Amino acid sequence: MSLKGKVAVVTGGSRGIGKAIALELAGKGADIAILDMMTSDTPAEIEKLGVRAIEVKCDVSDAEKADASIKEVIEKLGAVDILVNNAGITRDNLMLRMKIEEWNAVININLTGVYNMSKAVVRPMMKAKSGKIVNIASVVGQMGNAGQANYSAAKAGVIGLTKTIAREFAKKNIQANAVAPGFIKTEMTEKLSQDVIDHFNNNIPSGTFGTPEDVAKAVAFLSSADSQYITGQVINVDGGLVMS
Repeated sequence: MSLKGKVAVVTGGSRGIGKAIALELAGKGADIAILDMMTSDTPAEIEKLGVRAIEVKCDVSDAEKADASIKEVIEKLGAVDILVNNAGITRDNLMLRMKIEEWNAVININLTGVYNMSKAVVRPMMKAKSGKIVNIASVVGQMGNAGQANYSAAKAGVIGLTKTIAREFAKKNIQANAVAPGFIKTEMTEKLSQDVIDHFNNNIPSGTFGTPEDVAKAVAFLSSADSQYITGQVINVDGGLVMS
């Protein structure tokens, strides 16, 4: 699954799952552009792997900034072969208590952001006659989750958007797929109590949380030539939590 010579854009790539994805793709030879609202040491870590890395400040919910960011990546790295839409936020609350601001914030970043970034890359990908778009969805977009009406709706939307992109651009040799993580060990889940962790583990057939690297490996496969005949699919990385 060599990605040598490819340029990958990873939104929200400064930490957590996004950082793991950026490092995994870089380890397979891809030059990396991290699009994020915050700066980090991640580009320096990536460069130690022998590839180029840049960081571009970008609010993915802003279509003009999304377009400008992709133009900057192409100017500095020469192309965009892979887009990983990972940027996301949570504003959890029960639906009756959820403020419209909490709803809009999550939809704007987690769903509209995926639309904006995907739209920004498809023209250069069509010109290159190839491209990979990998969207980070979630199992809650498939099964729902109390207290996450906004997040569940956004991630369900990402799945529908992924399938539509796949249908519209399949003949242009652009593949679009989604990865749906389950419970993953991150800074957020580390704050959960042991009782809550045990409860979740009891509902996961594998009996344990996944790691950011588990998600990153699935993304790397979908970013590579090995997945050339796969498009419009959702790959769950969830230890068997959701089985259809």
